Amino acid sequence: MILKDLLRGVPVLTVEGNEGAEIRGLAYSSKDVKPGFLFAALKGARTDGYAFAPEAAANGAVAVLSDRPRPEGITATWIRVFDPREALALCSAIFYGQPSHRMKVVGITGTKGKTTTTFILEAILKTAGARTGVVGTITHRGPDFEFDAKRTTPEAPDLQRMLRDMLDQGATHCLMEVSSHSLDLKRVQGISFDVAVFTNLSGEHLDYHRTMDDYFAAKKKLFVLNSKKRIAVVNEDDPWGKRLIPDLPMSTITFGLEPAALVRAERCRLNGTGIEALVKFPGGQMMITSALSGKHNLYNLLAAFAVALALNVPPGVIRDGIASLKQVPGRFEKIENDRGFNIYVDYAHTDSSLRSLLETVKDLRPSRILLVFGCGGDRDRSKRERMGEVAGRFADWTFVTSDNPRSEDPMTIIREIEQGLIKSGTEKYGLVPDRREAIREALAFARKDDYILVAGKGHESYQELADRVIPFNDGDVIREILASMERS
Repeated sequence: MILKDLLRGVPVLTVEGNEGAEIRGLAYSSKDVKPGFLFAALKGARTDGYAFAPEAAANGAVAVLSDRPRPEGITATWIRVFDPREALALCSAIFYGQPSHRMKVVGITGTKGKTTTTFILEAILKTAGARTGVVGTITHRGPDFEFDAKRTTPEAPDLQRMLRDMLDQGATHCLMEVSSHSLDLKRVQGISFDVAVFTNLSGEHLDYHRTMDDYFAAKKKLFVLNSKKRIAVVNEDDPWGKRLIPDLPMSTITFGLEPAALVRAERCRLNGTGIEALVKFPGGQMMITSALSGKHNLYNLLAAFAVALALNVPPGVIRDGIASLKQVPGRFEKIENDRGFNIYVDYAHTDSSLRSLLETVKDLRPSRILLVFGCGGDRDRSKRERMGEVAGRFADWTFVTSDNPRSEDPMTIIREIEQGLIKSGTEKYGLVPDRREAIREALAFARKDDYILVAGKGHESYQELADRVIPFNDGDVIREILASMERS
């Protein structure tokens, strides 16, 4: 593509050099630059792409995108813009042929429920005969590809390339988890969303956003990105959802349990085998059944139901699609065993999601709840004490352990969690830094009919330590320990 065509619609201050240069690819890392590429000099948390412009030019970049003047010695065409991240996102959409314009795109944002909602929607749309792509926390997948996700919402060039691959493989719909970071860093600029979804908001990522108002403002950006977007789907019962609704510039479908919600559930039955509810919606009502458990998943089902209605999926197909989904990896995922234990792995990694998980299990009238969890290092420290307090209030015994400690001392993290346990008044807990050993102790301590919850990492297949990343999946580790217990 010719550089001049690539820059159409991109706010540009100046161009120094050849606007007729052919652009063969886009890169935001100088190491990924190949001859004929455009390099975007982005400023990150730890590095500044501007410092790597000479390396990018040496690797063959014919153009550089930056918000600063061209340094001495670089002959590549220099494009100066107000915001390199926004410019890169817009360039990426143009370079890959605006793929979001030719499929239905659903963007889902919120603190909790994004992943499960995409799985439910995927099941509904497949039942309807659609070909789907998903950009999410667990995997990125299209009609003919699937790979583990390194981040929930990738950088703009990777995201647009993925959308293009989906389109080329015949995808009719893309379901995208849209993180607050990606909205704040403008990775999804240039994507046309047909439906934008707000699930809920609670304290997370406050190391990045600083305040809940800032966090909310980042999430809200999904609803004002582009003109194609026609419908918003919002949780009526969430306080931040209520705050969002009056400001929305498009038609809105609300969901929830309150009478004001357009898509609402009544006569709900929630138990260990799943959910049954009567869903009322404009023009009708219908009983749904799902193998998913818990009140939080009832909200996810309602969100997916509302989106499917917005996409003109017949209600009967929505019902059948919901019934077809049996489990979501790492989301209240049951680990089968012969010991009479009720073992679940869950991604709960905030105080609100941990509380929701524990309340869900409390409603199942367990013999005891044994909880294994930790908190990630180099992330929001403010939630650690809160999570400890929740654990102390709702679990019968807690094994505090490591999550992904990263560069922090695991015991420092654990001691901060312990302050919340102390605050709750409980003395029923242990501190076990080694996660495998904590799980082993919980299983050894368990009795028949106990619920053992291993929380925080969910689907993750690794553990990030200070000096290395090691393979670690909670479900696999639990199965290995159970097998060793059988042999002993």
